[in-house]
Amino acid sequence: MKLLIVLLLCALSTAIAQLQADIAFTNGKIWTVDSSKPEAEAVAVFQEKIVAVGATKDIMKFCGSATKLVDLKGKRMLPGFIDNHTHFMSGGFQLQSVDLRYTKNEEEFATIIKKRAEERPGKWITGGDWDHDNWKSANLPTKEMIDKYTTTTPVFVNRYDGHMALANSYVLKLAGITKNSTDPPGGTIVKDPKTGEPTGILKDEAMSAAYRLIPDASDEDMVVAAKLALAEARKHGVTSIQDNSSSADVKTYRMLKDAGELTARFHCRLPISEWQHLAANGIRVPFGDEMIRLGSLKAFADGSLGSSTALFFQPFTSDPTTHGLASDILLDGRLEKWAMAADNAKLQLSIHAIGDSANSLMLDLFERIVKANPKWDRRFRIEHAQHIAPKDFVRFAKLGVIASVQPYHAIDDGRWAEKRIGHERCKTTYPFRTFLDNGVKMGFGSDWTVAPINPLLGIYAAVTRRTTDGANPNGWFPEQKISVKEAIECYTINNAYAVFEENEKGSVTVGKLADFVVLGEDILTIDPIKIENVKVEMTVVGGAIVYGAK
Repeated sequence: MKLLIVLLLCALSTAIAQLQADIAFTNGKIWTVDSSKPEAEAVAVFQEKIVAVGATKDIMKFCGSATKLVDLKGKRMLPGFIDNHTHFMSGGFQLQSVDLRYTKNEEEFATIIKKRAEERPGKWITGGDWDHDNWKSANLPTKEMIDKYTTTTPVFVNRYDGHMALANSYVLKLAGITKNSTDPPGGTIVKDPKTGEPTGILKDEAMSAAYRLIPDASDEDMVVAAKLALAEARKHGVTSIQDNSSSADVKTYRMLKDAGELTARFHCRLPISEWQHLAANGIRVPFGDEMIRLGSLKAFADGSLGSSTALFFQPFTSDPTTHGLASDILLDGRLEKWAMAADNAKLQLSIHAIGDSANSLMLDLFERIVKANPKWDRRFRIEHAQHIAPKDFVRFAKLGVIASVQPYHAIDDGRWAEKRIGHERCKTTYPFRTFLDNGVKMGFGSDWTVAPINPLLGIYAAVTRRTTDGANPNGWFPEQKISVKEAIECYTINNAYAVFEENEKGSVTVGKLADFVVLGEDILTIDPIKIENVKVEMTVVGGAIVYGAK
């Protein structure tokens, strides 16, 4: 038997030695994110998989006349970036929509809406991603700001966090929202304190009344949006997407895959309300192939910090009348019922929780699930995990809950977070260092379109914690900084683990998918404050160069 094994190994070694790589990348500085071989100069690829990693002279043994050689010229190569949380199709549509994110005041906001209404009279104006905290007044927008420009044009534009939006009077009328309307469970219709009339701001579940009115996009519209979003991902070195998807989104990704135009790999999270349909069709996480997978489910426990709808133990400092909002499915018990059944069907739970109370409630739920259901490799996730009660870090680790965080939010929200919840609670806000020190598996992403899809901005945020307003040059709560290498792991191997794919991707390792990113500067050696300006020079998916010089 031993002789047979030796002969087989010899035959395998001979076959590998005779193999001719499809493409090889040489003369680089490769940080592999593989602890058994952390650094290398070159990598060879055959049929979309990595077949050799090492010194350039050794990799050349795998190259023949048909091998394409790419000289990295000393540039830094990393495993392809994996984004743990996107609203990808929304990103594609937002690239075509009005951009209100960086408006400096109410007048500029209204002017952009006016211009779009004149260009496309009567057509829905959506998207926007506005941020009223950029305005000197910091007041929420109102329907009166835009009504005179949009008397026959429906407008429903969201804040960048997606947890509240502004409707003009035209849309409020279509939705049947008046001063007599009551707040739906898990939502708020903001009203003028003097007149009682709706201001146009709808929060969380209250937005559904308006969203239901927006016409569905056609298949052609979906493909156009997806292609725009894929181009944005390629530009920033993102090779895998963990997306909050709809069934229509998944259909679009499959259409592009069949056409050979899908330039990123997708792990699609569908709404938890669809768990029964997935289970009945035999879908278990991770279901699918190397390009499109299913099996994870998304649910909401609360809202967001910026919209003052995240659920906290203590009231908001900025508004002591509220602790935030629990989601409607948390309030009425559906979340627990669905989560328990979905986990039993081996579907992964990925639950949005931002406030400290919401996070704690989800840990309570996970504890009940573990006690009630058979044991399996379930890999619970909490999406965002932004504000954590000190007592709960140990529970994250004990339960093996993955902290699926988006570091750019820290330097964006850090401009005003203390106004919302005070200094003390911010000590464990975006607590990257504390998560790692407690042995919690942490992954990074963007939450695009809430934040830019660029992973280098995420790494910059996690390593420097310099808020976008320039007010914290040494870092906002700097004790929560992590190292560049740790941040890279969070954008690669940790995210692969978070969707059961750590044996397929996330490091430059023989046998794994040949997904890489090549950077214009070496983020492991430059001053971290320069990372935000580093550009991607090349993006590689399955050995194919999808962005950069070919």
